[in-house]
Amino acid sequence: MTKDLLKWATWREIHSQPDIWRRWGATLDVSGLRAWIAALDFDEVWFCGAGTSAYIGDMIAASVKGTRSVPSTDLVADPAFILQGARPLVVSFGRSGNSSESKGTMLALDALAPDAPRLSITCNKDGALATMVSTGPAKVIVLPDATHDAGFAMTSSFSTMLLTALALFDAEADFGTRLNTLADQLENLLPIFAQGGDRPDRAVYVGAGPLAFAAREAALKAMELSAGQMPALWDSTLGFRHGPKSFVTETTAVTVFLSPQDPTHGYDTDLAEELRKQFPRSAVQTIGPGGDIDVSMPFGAAWAAPLCVAAAQVQAVQWAHSLGLNVDDPFSGQATLSRVVADVKLYPVMS
Repeated sequence: MTKDLLKWATWREIHSQPDIWRRWGATLDVSGLRAWIAALDFDEVWFCGAGTSAYIGDMIAASVKGTRSVPSTDLVADPAFILQGARPLVVSFGRSGNSSESKGTMLALDALAPDAPRLSITCNKDGALATMVSTGPAKVIVLPDATHDAGFAMTSSFSTMLLTALALFDAEADFGTRLNTLADQLENLLPIFAQGGDRPDRAVYVGAGPLAFAAREAALKAMELSAGQMPALWDSTLGFRHGPKSFVTETTAVTVFLSPQDPTHGYDTDLAEELRKQFPRSAVQTIGPGGDIDVSMPFGAAWAAPLCVAAAQVQAVQWAHSLGLNVDDPFSGQATLSRVVADVKLYPVMS
């Protein structure tokens, strides 16, 4: 089956991540960017994006104090309320940088917070995030061309934007060393992830802290690449019992992302054991330190999120392929979803 999957750009892009990370780790000027950020005047760091790009912000804000996730979809919908009295450093993520909300965020800042500094992290040097002129202090980080995924689903773009932002806002560290370590881990894990069993009827991903939002991204990959034919749910480890567990059937694949921290790790493993007892015919799998797929997380959960999500990336491609779908464009012929959401009507910003 693996040989058949090589025809899909999405499959190749998933497997290109280790090499991308290694090269990027040796290239990014982390110290220079940190110095630029340190010289700015702002009250809080906001991470903005839509869809997967918003989940990047969720993962970081769940692990780095003094930061906040503000999805661009929320900011554009009600900019006056969100920006009222705020002076944030707005960090925008965008694979193409051309989504309606990426442009709308920039316009809202121009109108309501023109002096707010901006940092754009994008995979497309020609997109709006990279080229729109800012009214305040601004900097653009353009990731390697290889991260500008050709496939519908964000894969290498997601992981590399997340790791780039962590390098700038998490505890200072040797970025190159960390990326080399993560690249080596993923290279070893990808063949293991590909050994999954038959396609289930539905999927669940859960985790805690930043890994809860990694679970959200994982569930999105399953739904996107299957064109909605694979129902998928995400939740936090402790939140899952409060109603969402009703989604689980005997033919549901459940993946629990294990935190490296205590007591969080204990709650994760307890949930997995509970689900195995209650749904003995379901496939319940743990990924993380001491898990069914043992993944060490020496830098913390947020840095390991791309490793966990990669499992879902691999699974989702396999499931989509087994459904006979065009993995690189699952909605081909439907015209319901597109790779870049760029046709949203933007309304004037009201102060």
